[in-house]
Amino acid sequence: MGYEVEKTDEQWRAELSEEEYRVLRQAGTERAFTGEYTDTKTVGVYTCRGCGTELFRSSTKFDSHCGWPSFYDPADSDAVELLPDHSIPGRPRTEVRCATCGSHLGHVFEGEGYGTPTDQRYCINSIAVRLVPEEE
Repeated sequence: MGYEVEKTDEQWRAELSEEEYRVLRQAGTERAFTGEYTDTKTVGVYTCRGCGTELFRSSTKFDSHCGWPSFYDPADSDAVELLPDHSIPGRPRTEVRCATCGSHLGHVFEGEGYGTPTDQRYCINSIAVRLVPEEE
């Protein structure tokens, strides 16, 4: 699949830490409750750590107690791409990727009863994003 931002594997490895590369480029997952933004309440915009694209706004972040930052809607529906994920046998999921560079961000789940406006939970790895605080 062609992305607006394309880099060689060598370029990604040079720009990202080992853990960032594992999550963003190899679809890994950071351990629950260890991410920088799991409990953050700072107002701002979450951007892709791989390319800087705006992905989520803090106004859609909510506490799902799942161990990762959770959002109920992306900043723009075109900012993310959703792909079927069958990596765990018998447990199909929907992978969330940055639509600009193809970096793995996490997964989205529906119908879990959180009472969000979209009834969705975008479960995102902290290491996959950067928070740009809103200027006061």
